[in-house]
Amino acid sequence: MREKKLMKKKKIMKWINNLISGILMVLLISVASIVVITKVSGGEPQLFGYQLKTVLSGSMEPGILTGSIIAVKLAEDKTNFKKGDVITFQEEENILITHRVTEVVKSGDSVLYRTKGDNNNAEDMNPVLSNNVVASYAGYTVPYVGYFLNFSQSKNGAFLLLIPGLLLLIYSGFTIWRALGEIELAPKKQASIVGEDGGESSS
Repeated sequence: MREKKLMKKKKIMKWINNLISGILMVLLISVASIVVITKVSGGEPQLFGYQLKTVLSGSMEPGILTGSIIAVKLAEDKTNFKKGDVITFQEEENILITHRVTEVVKSGDSVLYRTKGDNNNAEDMNPVLSNNVVASYAGYTVPYVGYFLNFSQSKNGAFLLLIPGLLLLIYSGFTIWRALGEIELAPKKQASIVGEDGGESSS
């Protein structure tokens, strides 16, 4: 009976160990992939044809939270957006904004978009030239990961690789230490079981 309980306990512990090791390994690979892709792509990681952008303001809340990452599709036809579309456009050099189109203004061959953040009280002061539109929001957002992604683009971003790697190393050391402890205890357990069996047979 005791042996069955021990076997069951070992199976559960083995399953837990494999699960934790797997999670840490996936975390390590994911962090490494994000950091490497970000560095290689010049700070604009792409996934399945979509570009990932970090949102650092609350102008589009509650739909897009501050610190989120959003997936955007690079604009091919920049004059084809309509009212209600969410676009990412360049306001100034190195400054991108993601707001909703409130009005499309056509003047000859040129197209202008009036835009507004969902959480803002008023429309943006300046209309957006169609040439300044970079992408359209694809409707996918992941909250808070943008803080992590933003840090990964910094000079110290590579240090993120150390965190899951260190956790994996610590957990591996703990697993080895525990396994060695069980090997040392095994003979003592066997001796106690033999002693108990011997006591029962002599009575």
